[in-house]
Amino acid sequence: MKGRPADITDFLKLMLEALEAAGVDYLIGGAVAEWAWGEPRATQDLDFVINLPIKAVNKLSKELEKRHMLVPAEIMLNTMMEDRADIPINAIHMYTGLKADLYLVREGDELRQSAFQRRRRVDYGPPIGRVYIHSPEDLILYKLIYLGISGQPKHSRDIAAILQTKKAELDFGYIKEWVMRLGLGSLWQEILDSVS
Repeated sequence: MKGRPADITDFLKLMLEALEAAGVDYLIGGAVAEWAWGEPRATQDLDFVINLPIKAVNKLSKELEKRHMLVPAEIMLNTMMEDRADIPINAIHMYTGLKADLYLVREGDELRQSAFQRRRRVDYGPPIGRVYIHSPEDLILYKLIYLGISGQPKHSRDIAAILQTKKAELDFGYIKEWVMRLGLGSLWQEILDSVS
C-alpha cells in the first residue's frame, strides 16, 4: 500500500502517515468529514487543513516524496508566504492521480484558526482509525463559502444532510455568528428554509 493506493481510503491513510511522520497537525474537511456528519459520498480528492511550522516543511516534503508525491519544500514555502488568496498546496500521487489539497492555518484567518481549535476526533474504524475532522458547524460554514463561490449543488446537499442528521447537536449560535461575519446570511436562510 505504501507506494500505490488502491482507492481514496488507501490514499487518505497514506496522507495521514506522511503528516504524522512529519509531525504536522491536521484536520480533514470536505467529503471525508461529511462521512461523519452527513451522508457518505464518493470523492476523488482530499481536503486537509494543516498547521505547518517552517521547521516541518522539509520533513513533510520528504515524507510525501517517500509516498510518491513530489511537493518540493520551496513550493510549500512560497505558498506559506503568499498572502493573496487561500491557495492550497497540492499533493498529487504520481501513479494514481489522486490529489490532496493542503490548506494552511494562517495568521489572521480567524475562521480557519477557530475551526482548527474546534476540530473533532472521530473513529472511522479500520483501516482509517481515529482522525481529526472539521466540526459539523465549521464544515457547514466552509460548505456555505464554497457554495457562494461555485454554486455547486453538492455543497447545499452536504449542508442539508448535516442538518438532517445532526440538527439537535449543532451550535446554531456559532454558525449564525460566522454566517453574519462572512455575509452569507441569505444563503444560509435559503438552506434552512429548504430543509425545514
